[in-house]
This record gives sequence, structure tokens and C-alpha cells, in this order.
Amino acid sequence: MKAPAGTEVESVTAVRRPGGTITGTGILQGTVAGVPAFCEVTVTLTHPGDNDHAKVQTWLPVSGWNGRFQALGGAAYGAGDNGAGLATAVKSGYVATTTDAGLGDVLDTSWALDSKGQINTALLENLASRSQHEAAVVGKQVVASAYAKRASYSYFTGCSTGGRQGYAEAQRYPGDFDGILADAPAINWAKYEVATLWPQVVMNNEKTYPTGCELDAFTDAAVKACDSLDGVKDGLVNDASRCDFDPRRLIGTKVVCDGKELTITAADAAVVRKIWDGPRTASGKKLWSGVPVGADLKGLAGTEVAPDGTVKGKPFQVPALWVQLWLKKDPSFDISTITYSQFTQLFKQSEAEYGKVIGTDDPDLSAFRKSGGKLLTWHGQADKFIPTQGTVEYRERVERELGSSKKVDDFYRVFLAPGTNHCGLNGTDGSADGLAALTAWVEHGKAPKTLPATLINVDGQQVDRNLCSYPQVSRYKGYGDPALASSFRCVSPTRH
Repeated sequence: MKAPAGTEVESVTAVRRPGGTITGTGILQGTVAGVPAFCEVTVTLTHPGDNDHAKVQTWLPVSGWNGRFQALGGAAYGAGDNGAGLATAVKSGYVATTTDAGLGDVLDTSWALDSKGQINTALLENLASRSQHEAAVVGKQVVASAYAKRASYSYFTGCSTGGRQGYAEAQRYPGDFDGILADAPAINWAKYEVATLWPQVVMNNEKTYPTGCELDAFTDAAVKACDSLDGVKDGLVNDASRCDFDPRRLIGTKVVCDGKELTITAADAAVVRKIWDGPRTASGKKLWSGVPVGADLKGLAGTEVAPDGTVKGKPFQVPALWVQLWLKKDPSFDISTITYSQFTQLFKQSEAEYGKVIGTDDPDLSAFRKSGGKLLTWHGQADKFIPTQGTVEYRERVERELGSSKKVDDFYRVFLAPGTNHCGLNGTDGSADGLAALTAWVEHGKAPKTLPATLINVDGQQVDRNLCSYPQVSRYKGYGDPALASSFRCVSPTRH
């Protein structure tokens, strides 16, 4: 085993596993049945002087290998897969590799600060990009020594943090993979990690905490108002960025919540309006996109009732931890004290300190394009945790960098999924086979014009749609069953 540049191999173990039913570890869990027998090879790497121990795990099917290699990304603060993704890949005939980058489970941030209270820069760099690259190098070596031949094609798959890792690969190590499937990607990490605390900052500064039922009432009303923008009422907002529903229309409306009747106030509407609009400086300059209209506002505008009966904000842990540990370097920092002007400072601090390390939004993909790589992304339009607009803006920046939409379409395509939650097309809120589309593109040159998907509409019904390649949007043809993909076509969006 040749150690990747800058690392040393600490240990190598190989164990034969019987397969069967595999349950993912940690918070995310997940169960995969019918997994064939596989060999599990674990290589532990260290970067001399950094005192880190990054485990790279590779699962190799004992029989029925399809000749392909698949590396898998992580989620939140976890760099790698918890076993469920590896099991799925092996069941589909792939050799699968992942790395923990020397970190823990998805919400384990015990590694963020060292004993002196300083940022652990080595482990942050592992999470940002270097461990993923090293896993690719190690995994491919394991394949070559186990099967006495190299993989015919290598792929990367990931969503959220995993999506960001995929973009890091395309930007920094363009030769690692033939195809990258990077969904709901956390690419503007240094910006959106602070931006997603905005709903809490708004509620705390306005001293107004709408209940979950009231938040849902705003979302439902917006979806209803913007549903037919695509030509038909089908329970889906097809282009959330065009939905300009004004929350003030609900002032005075009654909502029944836990048997109590509540009346929506002007203050509630003002809070929701600010959350949808997204973070701004005190002078009104836009910093980042807000929660997409149609997304569940309770994800970032969560509240809880204190023992004394007062309502207070309950921030989503991922951005709260980022601000407490990486920006304030103080685990006990009280998020609820952030003023609007402090929020702007934190946003700018995050960008200045971490944009280069973990921002992962460099639009220059020319080396990846030259290497022949293909990059495919889907992103839910109702993503409550990572604003969809960040992915759209990145794609537009790549177009400006490379000169035209057509040049970019040759190797990089984005598909937006109406009404779909964070990483939802992985089976939690609909489904799509992005990997099948990617392999057809890489191995047969079939660029995906559309991505077939099953979506869940506002009534909880499954509907079939062909997701359009950005910037195109789906329009109803004027006839046919709205539950069928064939009743829609992809068109250029009308500017309004």
C-alpha cells in the first residue's frame, strides 16, 4: 500500500463479511437488506505532525463486481458514509470506499477546537477536501491489489456535506473521478452556515415566535398561491424562485393549533417575510438567499417552550455549532443574543476565515471539464436546510467563467426538484436515480436532457416528473393527467 502524498499508513486490516442485512451507524442509521458477501479493507492514514487518524474503508464484493468504483461522501460534520450507502453500493455491484477523515458522527464536533481552544485546522482541512482525495487514491489501490485490475470507471456520490465534497473534488482534484453525483450540495459552506441561522436571529430580534401551525399556514398558503404558475394545479410549486406570495395576506386569519384558535398577526407575517427574503445587512444589502418558499419553515425557525412557559428559539444544530465553535470559539455562546449587526459581522467573518478552506464555490471547473469528468446535481426546491438558490447561482457563475451555458452543459448539469426536501430524492421525499443517469452519461455519452423522478405533492400523493436541466422549467402541456410526466414539457423560464 503506497501512502498518498503527505500521509503515512498507520495500519491495514482486511476482514471477510457475510453480508445480509446491514444497519447504518450513528444518528442517520438506515437499513439495507440482501447485501452480498464482501471483503472489508480498512486503511488508517495520518498526516505526520497533525496527530490525526483518518480511516479509509473499502468494501469489495466477493463475487459479481461490476468493474466500477464508487466513493461516498458524508453529512453535516461527518465526512463519510455510515455503512448504509456502502451496503447499497455493494448490493449494486460496486466496490465502495469512504473515509471518516479522522472525525466522528454527523453532529460530533468534539474535534473542532484543540486543548488550547484554537481551531483544529488539520481536521478541518481533512473535512474540507484532503481526506476525500486520499480516500480516492487508497480505494483505487485496494481495488487494483484485490482484483489484479483497475476499476473501469470511478464515481463519487454524496448529498449535502457529501455534495460539497463532490464539488471539492471537481474543483481541486479534477482527475479523481469520471463522474460525480453531488446533490443538495453544501458548496457555499462559509456563507450558508451563518445564513441558515437568520430565521432564529429574526425571531429573537423581532421578539415574535410564530408557532409551527402558523408557519405551516404561511407555507400552505404560498404553495396554493403559486401552484398553478406551471400551468396546472398539481400540488407542487414548480419554480419556487418565482413565487412572490406576500405573507401579509394572511394577517387576521385564524389557525387551529393543538385545539386552540390563534390569529395570525402583522408581526408573524413580518417575521416570515424576512425569513423568505433571506439575510440582509442593517442597510438592506442582501447577504444570501432565504428559506425557499414551499420549504418547511419549522426546520430553521424552530421554537421550544421553556420551563417557565416562555417561548424561545430552537436553532438547527449544524449552523449553531458552526457559529459557536468555528466563529466564536466558545461552545457556550448563546445564539439568541445575536443582533442584526452582529449577524452581518459573523457572516463576513465566516467568509473571510473559512471561504478559502471549506467554501468549495470556485467556479473554475475547466480542469475537470478537460479531464473528461461529468458532474450531475439535483437539488430540492423545498430544501429547508440549504437554500436551492446557492446551487443555481454557482452554476450561473460557472457559465460566466467558461463562457456559455452550452459549454457547461457538456459536462455539468443541474436539476431542480419541485416540492422536494433536503436530500429528499434519496427516498425520503420522492426518488430519482441520479447514478443511473450519470453512468449513462460517462460510459455512453448520453447527456441527461431530463432526470426522471417521483415527487410527493402537497397532498402526499406520488407524481411522476421529468426534472428539467437548469435553466429550463417544467410546464403543463394543457392536457393529460397532471400525475404523469408526459403531461409536461421543459421550456425556457419566462422572466417576470
